[in-house]
Amino acid sequence: MIRSMTGFGAGHGAAGGEELDVEVRSVNHKFCEVKVRTPRELAALELDAARAVKDRLARGGVEVSLRRPGPAGGLAPRVDAALAESYARAFAEVAARLGLPGGPALSDVIGAEGVVRLEERAVDLDAAREALRGAIAGALDALVAMRAREGEALGRDLAGRLARVEALVARVAELVPAALAAHEVRLRERVEELARGVAVDPARLAQEIAILADRTDVTEEITRLRSHAGQVRALLASLEPAGRKLDFLVQEMHREVNTIGSKSQSAEIAAAVVEMKAEVERMREQVQNVE
Repeated sequence: MIRSMTGFGAGHGAAGGEELDVEVRSVNHKFCEVKVRTPRELAALELDAARAVKDRLARGGVEVSLRRPGPAGGLAPRVDAALAESYARAFAEVAARLGLPGGPALSDVIGAEGVVRLEERAVDLDAAREALRGAIAGALDALVAMRAREGEALGRDLAGRLARVEALVARVAELVPAALAAHEVRLRERVEELARGVAVDPARLAQEIAILADRTDVTEEITRLRSHAGQVRALLASLEPAGRKLDFLVQEMHREVNTIGSKSQSAEIAAAVVEMKAEVERMREQVQNVE
């Protein structure tokens, strides 16, 4: 079963007082390229996250986002009590000097510059690393499940197009003997017309006509095309990542179809080749999405 390279997954992990939320997104890419976005205090976990992704995925451009849950993420408020006390005394002195009733309110002190500030929460890296294992495992499970579902749809589409290509190849194979015979007749008539009034060695004529006719024989191309199609069908049923192999095989199929089109002198074969090219091209586009 093939898998798509496009997907999304999210997971949550907790250990030893540390919590992490992880989101994983993947898109098409020739190789497995992982980018990790994380708060500064969790930068030490980037390699762990990238390694976990590469252990599960063979291809795709993957973006991993790590976040510590909470309204301020990895930030926590810190109160400078000494500075607050200084502000309170200063406010009280000003109030007394001006004859104002009452002392400074808590909101006045808390709102003063520098009394309350947001700082990065201290992180227990060992606990955070354990939380990451659970969070990223859950995110990757969801991502892989989505890629598998999309892969099923891709597999059905590719199998349908492959069946159409195989049917067209069978049709071309049926047309080849008659096309070769017709081409040989046309060559013989043309040579006899050009050689009118000139003595021609019948054996040499037959040899040259056979050589020219052989150049339009597409039997070898049909054999290779059938072989490639069989390998594609096997890969579609395989449990292993098959994107690169499928990409190569579909390119080879495209090459053989082009060769058949350039060598054939039959209008019926040419029409079948046009349809085959369209199907193989659609397969090539779809294969770019396969892991």
